[in-house]
Amino acid sequence: MTKLILIRHGESTWNAANRFSGWVDVPLNKRGRLEATLAAYKLKDYKVDICFTSLLVRAVETAVICLTENEQICGGKNPVIKHNSDDPQWHGWDKYEGDCSEELPIFTSMSLDERYYGDLQGLNKAETAEKLGKELVHKWRRSFSVRPPGGESLEDTMNRTLPFFKERVLTHLKQGDNTLVAAHGNSLRSIIMELDKLEPEQVPNLELATGQPIVYDVDEQGNVSNKSVLQ
Repeated sequence: MTKLILIRHGESTWNAANRFSGWVDVPLNKRGRLEATLAAYKLKDYKVDICFTSLLVRAVETAVICLTENEQICGGKNPVIKHNSDDPQWHGWDKYEGDCSEELPIFTSMSLDERYYGDLQGLNKAETAEKLGKELVHKWRRSFSVRPPGGESLEDTMNRTLPFFKERVLTHLKQGDNTLVAAHGNSLRSIIMELDKLEPEQVPNLELATGQPIVYDVDEQGNVSNKSVLQ
């Protein structure tokens, strides 16, 4: 069975401050780096062939730590971040094709980015609930289809995450590539909704701990036969 490993990034500086992060590119804090390191050792008996992350540094950091703190995971290969050669801001490395026998590719995509929280980004969650009302803020955070002001709903996030998952990630799984996906609470909820066959009303209350790997067994047709949460 091919392994799909999902991991929410380790604790970030804004997670610790209880702020809406969304697309704000905040890094891991000390605890978050430790969570990612512990995740690497929880995965000591697994091998990864390919990795996907969001564009946000907290997810990229988590993936890199997982793949470098325990070299067994990579099976002797060196992780290399593959940048988009069509990006006019990128330079140089797009001319390097790489060596698949020696390197483990890490692909980044905005499709895996966290839900965009719009006007809420940067605000303290508890203070915002106190100011605007707990029920309203809870609806913005946990409803499947209600958008926060200027932001995305969980449904919107799912509509960009799932097509990427099916086209890129699932394709590699069907080919037998053990795959690590390091992303965010809401983009991962979208994927788990698909894998676990959850109804929309079940998804918003799905809690994902930072830095905790979830491992799925996936067959060559893309069907899930087992799920394990590594404590």
